[in-house]
Amino acid sequence: MGRNDALKAARLRAGWRSVERAAAALSEHGQQLLDDRHFNVSPRTWRRWEGERPGWPSEDTALVIHDALGSWPEDLGFTTPPGWIRPEHHEEADMKRRSFVSVTAAALVAGPVRPQHVDPALIGYFQEQLEGHYRADMLLGPHDLIGTVSAQYQLIDKLVRSAKGETRRGLLRVGAAYAALVGWLYQDAGDMQGASFWRGVTQEIAMRSRDPHLIGYSLVNQAQVRTDLGDGAAVIDLCEAAREDERLLVPKVRIMAMQQQAHGASLTNDRDTVDELIDGADSLLSRVDDDLPWGNACRRTPGYLEVQRATCYGRLGLGREAGALWSQVLDIVPETARRDRGVYMARQATAAAVAKDPDQAVHIARDVADIAVETRSARMRRELSTLQRAMRPWQDAPIGQELNDVLATVTEES
Repeated sequence: MGRNDALKAARLRAGWRSVERAAAALSEHGQQLLDDRHFNVSPRTWRRWEGERPGWPSEDTALVIHDALGSWPEDLGFTTPPGWIRPEHHEEADMKRRSFVSVTAAALVAGPVRPQHVDPALIGYFQEQLEGHYRADMLLGPHDLIGTVSAQYQLIDKLVRSAKGETRRGLLRVGAAYAALVGWLYQDAGDMQGASFWRGVTQEIAMRSRDPHLIGYSLVNQAQVRTDLGDGAAVIDLCEAAREDERLLVPKVRIMAMQQQAHGASLTNDRDTVDELIDGADSLLSRVDDDLPWGNACRRTPGYLEVQRATCYGRLGLGREAGALWSQVLDIVPETARRDRGVYMARQATAAAVAKDPDQAVHIARDVADIAVETRSARMRRELSTLQRAMRPWQDAPIGQELNDVLATVTEES
């Protein structure tokens, strides 16, 4: 007979080792939460919930389960009835609406602006500021920078409306770089709606600038969002479009497109293509010599292409190969690149779990959890969720409970 393993796993994570203990604990929790001394869940009811046909609890019981276990019944293996809407649904929708309004406010300034003189030196000023924002992103994470960078984009957009000739084209190019960075910050913060919006802004400005390098860069930016959404075919389509006439592109943009296409290949389970693309990108690294202020991760990031290869290998389930690469990468990534180190270590921990070394995985996860709380990076929390799935074979063992305890601090802060 089938079992509701999701509820059983949640029960064990809560420390309720038996059905009888779970029923008693939930009853007590519900009596306190609802201020109803008659609220009761029997062991027989709990056994049914963990069985083949768990059914659906009453609305009050659903609230108690969520408050006690941190998940709604539909996430715990229950059979969701037609028309069920989580109690916080309307609040979530309103929060998303307010968030999207704030995302678009900086990019869509309505109406004409008063003409003004625009000094060409402003292009260099914004380029210098951009490099500082890249460094700050490595140290701070996304939340503290989104407002600053999007406000500067708004100023650039205002200046573009008055600028002429080469000054206007130069501001369009630097504006596209700012929009791309805002898109990345939203993506790292876990707001895919905001990320997609700003990637679209980047592409629009790139097209207006008529700069083939920026157009290729904007397509790779779109592919990054599709990678996070797990849409390998779309990633490949976008990167192939970016590479359609590679003769027009500086080596840096070609490298970006090739490594991102490798991520698409990993999502479609094509290891040979992953290696072919990463190797091809590696052959171009020594030729990167442009002075473009954007897309310089291949220059700034130690072991840049091996990071991509290790990430792809992790998706392909090659635990030992990915783990060996992460060890090499982390030896050269500076401690100051704290957020990137946290992401890489989380992927290293997952590789250890896939390679059937759960103790090493949890050992690494302890450091990652501290960094995730500090940087508030949604990307890092997603990596830790991937680790948790990879650790499912040990969820009932002490090492599985240890991982749950480690990750509880991240959940509390998120």
